[in-house]
Amino acid sequence: MPTDQTRTAILSAAERLYADRGFGDVTLRDIVAAADVNLAAVNYHFGSKDELIAELFVTRSIATNRERLNELKAAEEAGGGRASIDAILRALVGPTLRGCLGPDRERSTAARFMIRASIESVPPIRRIKNREIDHLRKFAAAMKRSLPDRSDVDIYWGLHFALAMAHQTIRDSERLTKLSEGSCDLNDVARIIDRVVAVAVMALTDHEPQKMHARSVAR
Repeated sequence: MPTDQTRTAILSAAERLYADRGFGDVTLRDIVAAADVNLAAVNYHFGSKDELIAELFVTRSIATNRERLNELKAAEEAGGGRASIDAILRALVGPTLRGCLGPDRERSTAARFMIRASIESVPPIRRIKNREIDHLRKFAAAMKRSLPDRSDVDIYWGLHFALAMAHQTIRDSERLTKLSEGSCDLNDVARIIDRVVAVAVMALTDHEPQKMHARSVAR
């Protein structure tokens, strides 16, 4: 098998197995068997299981982050350089939620892999998440332009909470469906995005957090 095809076969097999069974239950031998290559090919192209996982996660994350930044750029251009906080947060969480939820995406290997990556805290993915934050700084800067009266701390917490709501919805969609007895429609992705954005906007535009901080300082 040509080198490029070998690499692609390994990546495809690994993503499918990780999506189906999780990171802990899949061995390199499982991957080489599914890809119909030998173990030396994995070592040659990736060096280790961690590097293979990292490659898959980075590839998918780059696509999501590119979509996020494109939406942010469009929102700021439409706003003459200053987008609304609603549009900024929609650009932040929309690509992630659309990529992982909905009847079409949930069945895709890529979506199931990213859901696994969100649920299971494995070292190579955790290291990448903690390191690759430049695109989030761009969102924080846009949020500050949109809400110049908010402190930097409020902006960072608001961004963090918006991401947390999106990822928790992805991770625990089945539990929410059972808890709500089906009344929360996890197939209506547009409505899910609306809800996450609405709550995040409310948290950022409500001045109560600053009042609480002032009271705590006064004590």
